[in-house]
Amino acid sequence: MAANETHYTLPLPQFDGPVRLLVVVAPYYKDIADALVAGARATAEAVGAEVDVVEVPGALEIPTAVRLAHGLAEYHGYVALGCVIRGETTHYDTVCNDSSRGLTLLGLEGACIGNGILTVENRDQAVVRADPEGQNKGGGAAAAALHLIALSRKWGRATKGIGFRTPRGGQE
Repeated sequence: MAANETHYTLPLPQFDGPVRLLVVVAPYYKDIADALVAGARATAEAVGAEVDVVEVPGALEIPTAVRLAHGLAEYHGYVALGCVIRGETTHYDTVCNDSSRGLTLLGLEGACIGNGILTVENRDQAVVRADPEGQNKGGGAAAAALHLIALSRKWGRATKGIGFRTPRGGQE
C-alpha cells in the first residue's frame, strides 16, 4: 500500500534573488482548496518567496490562468491547486486528463509549474492529501515549482533572451 511507503523529498532550494509565485486554485471543494493553499504558502515562505493567490472556477481553467499569467505578469513560477473527486460520469477523466495535459504543455514551454491538483476517488482521500500536517500536496506542488525555478536560474544565461539582436548586441 502506497500510504506505508517512505518517500525521499528533496531539500528546498535556496535563492539569492527574489522569487514570486502565483498560486492558481480552483476552490470547488473550498475546505480542501484552503488546506492546499495553506501548505503551498508555508513551503513558499520557508524559502522567502512572495505568494499571490488567484481563484478560478474549476480545474479546467487552471492551465488557462497559468498561461495568461505566464504571458502577461511577472511571476517566476506557478502552483496549480484544486481537487477532482470521481463521480458517476466520465467527466472526472476529462477534467483530470485535460488539466494535467494543459499544465504539462505549459511546463514544456518553459513555465515552472508545480501541479497540486488532487485526483482522488473520494473526499477522505482528498482530505488526507490536502492536510498541511499530513501528505501536504499543496506544499509539495510549491516545492516542485521552486525546484524548477532554481533549475531555470541555474541553467539560464544573461545573454539568452527573446527578440532580435541590434547591431550593438542588445535586445529589442
